[in-house]
Amino acid sequence: MRKIVFVFIAVSFSALFIVACKKAAKETVNTEVSQDVLNQIAAQGFSTEGVVQTDAGYLVEGDILLTDENLRHTPTSNELIYANEEHYRTTYLVTGLPRTITVKLNTTQSNFVSATDEAIRRYNALGLRIRFQRVTGSTSANINIVTYYQVSNTLGSAGFPTSSGNPYSQIQMNTYWYNSGVAVNALATTIAHEMGHCIGFRHTDYMNRSYSCGGSAYNEGSAGVGAIYIPGTPSGPSAGSWMLACGSTSSSFNRPFTSADQTALNYVY
Repeated sequence: MRKIVFVFIAVSFSALFIVACKKAAKETVNTEVSQDVLNQIAAQGFSTEGVVQTDAGYLVEGDILLTDENLRHTPTSNELIYANEEHYRTTYLVTGLPRTITVKLNTTQSNFVSATDEAIRRYNALGLRIRFQRVTGSTSANINIVTYYQVSNTLGSAGFPTSSGNPYSQIQMNTYWYNSGVAVNALATTIAHEMGHCIGFRHTDYMNRSYSCGGSAYNEGSAGVGAIYIPGTPSGPSAGSWMLACGSTSSSFNRPFTSADQTALNYVY
């Protein structure tokens, strides 16, 4: 999910940046979050600053949705480390591999159709043990891409896999930003990013969002629990990764999988 932030940088990047994955559908928002819930969020390794309760769970770190199931889980792993901008996965992953994950759109808007197909193509070209397939009509799907219109800084949202090994079931995309004029590759990059969350990937720069977002350094939360380092990925900034926290809506914006992204995807799936 994404929200807009404005950053001016003396290089050739656009001034308009977006924080990936902000949960923002037309949901009832409750700003009162109990201390017990905040403690559970902290125990999962996420920041408790600015937590917002929604009908689907809790929006943390400005861009990630945690369900009640996520909060109940207390995982341990000898792969958990505290580091900088490597690649990270969540504790739960998609299971039952090899597996085809179906994806369905609730719109026929042409750039959404083309962008979804391009995002699927990028994943399937890697020969992973998971494949994606777009379905239409009355066919049910594992991941549903749902569009909505809201005048806000939110672009879209997604969550993490369930404890039963299924991908998160919904990606929400705000057509206030993603109208018919948005370039296919820019939209495909965002959809691929959200699909990445659905199958268990966190932001590659979660330890320092300023790497892709600009501004002051911001740590999304301790890597003690819930952010598992993927061996073989860079120990320094992962430039151009599809899972960087921020991107751009400009027509030239495009982040196909880097070699480090491919290493991460191949290691996990």
